[in-house]
Amino acid sequence: MSSKPRRVGLVPSRLSYKAPAGRDLLSAAGRAGIAVPSACKNGVCELCEARLLNGYALNTRNQQIIPPGARLMMCRTEALGDIELEITAVMAAGNNQPKKFQANVVDVRSISHDVYRVELQLPRRRELSFHAGQYLSVNLQDAGPCYFSIASSPSEQNIELHIQASAEWLSAQKVIDALTSGETVNLELPHGKACLASAPEKPLVLVAAGTGFAQMKSLVDYLRGTSFARPVKLFWGVRRHEDMYLRSMAQQWAQDWPAFTFQPVVGDDEDSDWSGHHDQLVRAVLASGMDWKNVEVHASGSPTMVYTLLDALVEAGLPPEGFFSDVLEYAPRH
Repeated sequence: MSSKPRRVGLVPSRLSYKAPAGRDLLSAAGRAGIAVPSACKNGVCELCEARLLNGYALNTRNQQIIPPGARLMMCRTEALGDIELEITAVMAAGNNQPKKFQANVVDVRSISHDVYRVELQLPRRRELSFHAGQYLSVNLQDAGPCYFSIASSPSEQNIELHIQASAEWLSAQKVIDALTSGETVNLELPHGKACLASAPEKPLVLVAAGTGFAQMKSLVDYLRGTSFARPVKLFWGVRRHEDMYLRSMAQQWAQDWPAFTFQPVVGDDEDSDWSGHHDQLVRAVLASGMDWKNVEVHASGSPTMVYTLLDALVEAGLPPEGFFSDVLEYAPRH
């Protein structure tokens, strides 16, 4: 039997990953960052059931060959060559349908002069599937939905948010007041297509302004749980030093993860000329010397920053399809 990794294609999501010889399909999917529902890891719960469409596989429990058309449990199956599976529980990026949930408020704490870290618990957590980088809405009575990036990885049990609630942002302050005083909150999630359903095939550039860091934290936490080894570079732009509310966390990532580098961009540094339109952040990204033809970029910030960055990177050689931001969906240019 060849020791070459097998390609596993998934239908209908069109995702694919490599399964090394001797490794079960479920754990190989996890190392590639593909979330397959599972609980027992030994075939009893049947959550990881799939149908083999093409190729042959091996049931590691009874050593029987699995032919095309048969059903299998991914946790106790190895690929004997390149295969294709049908598994409807695995969704492509952005294709999870939003659902309404009532969440328990676990913790609300101030982590800077105007940013709060919020932790929420979903009693029906196993019913929720989302991808790293997606966002949710907090729905209060007598108010429209308020949207916030999910700062936690899909593998975490609780949901983490970073909410900037300065005095002039009345809607965000109203959310913080409701979370602080109430025991539960109504959510709708997930939203957003600028996310990762599997580990990318190219080096990754992450660009955040302000609390856009929350989305990048979800992506980083997710990738650190996979076998992703390509370079990841995070640029985080803020107006003032005190606005970089989790700088120590990003610095710790850089120490612990050899593939990761962090570049803070602060407007009140002596050598900066922050214009109010994030030009300094865009210039820092351009000056990094990346091979823009061979990277994937995820950006989170204001529409002005995102479109300024997109135009600059496309001019520098980035293929437009290599740029991801929720701004492209909720604030499209005409």
